[in-house]
Amino acid sequence: MTFCNRIYGFARAIFVGKLSSENSVQKFDVLIIGSGLAGQSAALRLASQCKVALVSKRGLEDSASGWAQGGIAAVLDSSDSIEAHIHDTLVAGAWLNDEKATRFVVENGRRAIEWLIEQGVPFTKDDIGYHLTREGGHSARRVIHVADATGSAVQDTLTRKVRANPNITVLEDHIAIDLITGDKLGTGEMRCFGAYILNTQDGEVVTIGAANTLLATGGAGKVYLYTTNPDTSTGDGIAMAYRAGCRVSNMEFIQFHPTCLYHPQAKSFLISEAVRGEGGILRLQDGTRFMPEHDDRAELAPRDIVARAIDFEMKKRGLDCVFLDISHKGEAFIRNHFPNIYARCLELGIDITQAPIPVVPAAHYTCGGVVSDLNGRTDVAGLYVAGEASCTGLHGANRLASNSLLECLVFAEAAVNDILAKKNLTLPLLPLWDESRVTDADEEVVISHNWDELRRFMWDYVGIVRTTKRLMRAGHRIALLKREIDEFYANFRVSHDLIELRNLVATADLIVRCAMQRKESRGLHFSRDYPETANKAKNTVLRRRRPAR
Repeated sequence: MTFCNRIYGFARAIFVGKLSSENSVQKFDVLIIGSGLAGQSAALRLASQCKVALVSKRGLEDSASGWAQGGIAAVLDSSDSIEAHIHDTLVAGAWLNDEKATRFVVENGRRAIEWLIEQGVPFTKDDIGYHLTREGGHSARRVIHVADATGSAVQDTLTRKVRANPNITVLEDHIAIDLITGDKLGTGEMRCFGAYILNTQDGEVVTIGAANTLLATGGAGKVYLYTTNPDTSTGDGIAMAYRAGCRVSNMEFIQFHPTCLYHPQAKSFLISEAVRGEGGILRLQDGTRFMPEHDDRAELAPRDIVARAIDFEMKKRGLDCVFLDISHKGEAFIRNHFPNIYARCLELGIDITQAPIPVVPAAHYTCGGVVSDLNGRTDVAGLYVAGEASCTGLHGANRLASNSLLECLVFAEAAVNDILAKKNLTLPLLPLWDESRVTDADEEVVISHNWDELRRFMWDYVGIVRTTKRLMRAGHRIALLKREIDEFYANFRVSHDLIELRNLVATADLIVRCAMQRKESRGLHFSRDYPETANKAKNTVLRRRRPAR
């Protein structure tokens, strides 16, 4: 019997309290939460054998994957090597990387790119084949791209295929509230059976049952005031997995992209790493180049070093921003290599062929996340994770540029292979969502105020440079917010904003607690109280205490 023909033992759901007659249990072979590259690539790989539900908080196109500009790193040129890519990744990750996971991803890089080419992704070509660019931290040109809008091109290509596939049920404008585990069923079994999903269009909560659930929810950049991430990056998968009993690791390593466009009308617009890779120079307002004073690799140093250098110069001199200058490369080169950056800057009155680009660091990538193995499996049976929500060990203490989309592809495929190799599973009776003892919120403004407060103190206290006192202050504020939000969650009907805020606060708590554990400075975590790097690299790991039974 093929996987897609498996019949699961759904019976009438257990009713708890007074429930809406519109509630129902929907069953799928696989539930995928998140519609970025990891989620969509997994759905397409599964669809030939499975009935798949793909949950998207907004539209299928709205994900951090679609915002990626630079490209995807893989060994595609004869002058490059697997060992060189692995070494570059370990150096960038401050030797905290898991070497097995790193090798696994790098060795599967070419096949992942070939799969995208088969799907029709129009990667940029030159006279000798596909054009490869170089980015900070890479010792060779190995970043394949679609001009300066790689994520958008990949996402558009896969989205068309997903929408056309009859075995993929797309649930747009749906947000996951929580996973259904043995704890919720009263059995205490460490297994996931699906999730509760809010339809944000009509406010109804649906129960989706699935033998296998894949979290592909992305990172948590929106926990900070300034970020390059879309509004969907609220740490949902990380928070849900932690509540379900999964280990979460290395959350202190938040990558701040060095070059986010500084302009009052530009929200979260990233200036690609490739601009520096192709010769862009960082300057002060008077034109002085400053990166050689901070690192021998200058502008090609890894992101954490560049971000800290910019932060240092800005604070030392009281600057609002610094400047990234690519004008010396000429108009033809710039318009050919960076058409979207050129066009967006021009809309704002900045001609980057003639003038430098004002930039500031901004929260960009969550290097830690839900602990998984090489099959994408978490600590909870039936629950997988792929992409930015995961902690596979690839990134260590700092992600090497353009390794993220590669990780999405490789671990999505690994999870798919593991799912397809499984035996049949009969699901238990699943309870429907209970709204019998809640009312409509009376003060929605509380949510927006708490959201704003959280993002501001995380930026001030848990940013690029940290101290123990700042972390303690953040932890105290988080504890107060958690109590208020938990009370709100328990007494009022859930909403999109409330779910995201609950997850953001939980994720912020994990970031601070991991940061407090690390008594050293390594990679993306720099502490003034512990400026030295320890001789032995260790992971920080957190796990929720399960209630006694």
